[in-house]
Amino acid sequence: MKPRFELAQVIDRYRQEFEQQYRPNSYISGVLTALQQCRTSALGGHVDRCDTCGHIQISYNSCRNRHCPKCQGNRREEWIRKRMGDLLPVPYFHVVFTVPDLLNPLFLHRDALMYNILFAAVRQTIEQFSFTRLQAETGMFAVLHTWGQNLGLHPHIHCVVPGGGLNYKNQWKSVPVSDNGKVFLFPVRQLSMVFRAKFITMLQQQLHQDSKFISKIYKTQWVVYAKEPFGGPQQVIEYLGRYTHKIAISNHRIRNIDSRGVSFTWRDYRDNHEKLMTLSGTEFLRRFCQHIVPRHFVRIRHFGLLSCAKRNVLRMIQNSLKVKHTSLSVSQKNHEGHCVNDVLFYCCPKCKTGQMQIVGRWFSGRDPPRFVKHLIESIQAP
Repeated sequence: MKPRFELAQVIDRYRQEFEQQYRPNSYISGVLTALQQCRTSALGGHVDRCDTCGHIQISYNSCRNRHCPKCQGNRREEWIRKRMGDLLPVPYFHVVFTVPDLLNPLFLHRDALMYNILFAAVRQTIEQFSFTRLQAETGMFAVLHTWGQNLGLHPHIHCVVPGGGLNYKNQWKSVPVSDNGKVFLFPVRQLSMVFRAKFITMLQQQLHQDSKFISKIYKTQWVVYAKEPFGGPQQVIEYLGRYTHKIAISNHRIRNIDSRGVSFTWRDYRDNHEKLMTLSGTEFLRRFCQHIVPRHFVRIRHFGLLSCAKRNVLRMIQNSLKVKHTSLSVSQKNHEGHCVNDVLFYCCPKCKTGQMQIVGRWFSGRDPPRFVKHLIESIQAP
């Protein structure tokens, strides 16, 4: 269902006031412009016709910005399809690494550096435990999230780690099974301590923080959370679909936009209840802009056996574990890379069986109504 309110409407209404108050840089302003113009005539559009019933529909172009809530469906499906061939018939674990709130000022002012330190500390921690506990090399998918449910700054990394690794004999070694029959990855408490030590060491090397601040964050609790393994590869794919291309807030969570500000739903994990929060328009945009990642920053990363550099090794492991390589059957044509209605494949909305094909385009700066009118008339002419 199409949401009643959208992030673009918030930007339309409050952007001028927000920019006057906070003076964002040109990069952030450019992102807001892209989100504001997404699927409007400002970006041009195209005319689609069903190859079965002849139904004609006009679609405006998407901005394809990675912060846009309307453009992630296409990217998500594309990425998941590519990852389907990398799955192994082993249990996968979901591990989340978080940092204390005391570090938030550093993340705000040195975002790219701090996010890279966070990725490096997570990677080194998982690698160390794999070598010391399993005497094997493992891999993982890692996804950076910077937000909490209330849009506050909350940097953390979601990791999907296979339950095992490749030992020195080039053989797959699985994680141990406990007495009660359950498999577990690594001790969470020890993961937290090693992760904290590695992060603080890198922080001192890069930013040379004073000893009082280092001592304070060292005494603060660092949380690493690990869930039980997924039921199988299909559950891993469902997880990836939820987390890989997620943004700070979806349009469906925005419940109202009025003179008081923006109201949206959020989940309070202290009592696990969904609540409604109302922020002024400028405060809402300020919080949202905290989660615009630096230009060209890679937010989804693959390490170890799941990295591109180890693709041949991964195929060798799959062959040894007798993995059958099956490709997704694509019964529908994609929309030439366009994200339409937040889905990758575009069926005819009228007959539900035909495929919508692009029969004409127009670009920004051209008069779409006149162009589209003549095109539709020429198509419908006998």
